[in-house]
Amino acid sequence: MRARREFRNRRDIEVAVLDALVDRHDEGMTVFELRAAVDADIDTIEEALSALKDENLIVVEEADTGVLIHADERVVPDPSEAVEEDASLFERLRERFGL
Repeated sequence: MRARREFRNRRDIEVAVLDALVDRHDEGMTVFELRAAVDADIDTIEEALSALKDENLIVVEEADTGVLIHADERVVPDPSEAVEEDASLFERLRERFGL
């Protein structure tokens, strides 16, 4: 599952982290699980988490197993909403030129 469209206008790594967290919204993720899900080094992931935390887009909680990170409720799309996939560049050009 992907983060809501209004939260996707940010750095690629931040979007990737949000998407991973939205995908596992109920159970949350550890930093190590995020590292496995996102193609970036740990320092880059930590910078992204810091930026997302500053904007209140993620929630960090202490659990028995360690620290869990969740996407904020407003980032998670409503299952009843129609999921809009981003059109590829080719599809947008084809629509624009009527091909």
